[in-house]
Amino acid sequence: MKNKISLILATLVILLGSCASQKKVPYMIDAETIPQEALDKIAANNEPRVMPGDLLEITVMSYNIDAVRPFNRSSFVTELNRTTSNYSNDTNRNTYYIVDDNGDIEFPVIGKLRIGGMNKSQIQELICNEIYPKYITEKPGVDVRFKNFKVSVIGEVRSPGVYTATNEHLNILEAIALAGDLNITGMRENIMLIRTDADGKRSVHRLNLNDKELILSPYYNLQQNDVIYVQPNASKARSSWSIPPALSLTLSSIGTLISIATLIVTIAK
Repeated sequence: MKNKISLILATLVILLGSCASQKKVPYMIDAETIPQEALDKIAANNEPRVMPGDLLEITVMSYNIDAVRPFNRSSFVTELNRTTSNYSNDTNRNTYYIVDDNGDIEFPVIGKLRIGGMNKSQIQELICNEIYPKYITEKPGVDVRFKNFKVSVIGEVRSPGVYTATNEHLNILEAIALAGDLNITGMRENIMLIRTDADGKRSVHRLNLNDKELILSPYYNLQQNDVIYVQPNASKARSSWSIPPALSLTLSSIGTLISIATLIVTIAK
């Protein structure tokens, strides 16, 4: 009777443990219960901010192409390549602007512009105001594109790596999807997000993929150069544990001595 009771209790413990672990697998549990008012309060403007090292493509546009030609770096690069007999159809790399450590770029005609910490809309407004009406009589259009919006996903995912977002926008679930989703051994409730801001300062944040409030988090939408680290859960950590070589040798020696002692005692009897 006692054995049957013990077996039943053991089965219940296993089932309860299984239920508990299953609750840690789904993402954003009960997210549909978040009030619409809370979702509406999320900032609509999630544009990335310019950081040192960013690679930008900036194009100034107008109906009068000749008027804005001096403000497009591609015009200078193409003309230079032609005059030096080095013309190539692949001039894109030379037309990008690299943001220096101070957050500056060198813009044609205008000169140095400090754009570190700005979003695309602010850069467009800045360049437009620098050009019009000082140099041209019609207000130009300015297109700004990030060419290096990338994030790194490492740890317990199927395909760790560096992933680039062509649409200049990526949230944490999209980044995880690009990495092939978490392994079953990944710790979903304690994701580490390492972020570098426009001033070069790093910060570390913890995110819980099980928590429905994740969608309301200011870190749900990623910034360029974010690093996402998925830690192994307790099960994976236990399976990867191994005895250090020195300790293994010591235990082996002790086991040998015990065997010899046992043999001597047995012979003595």
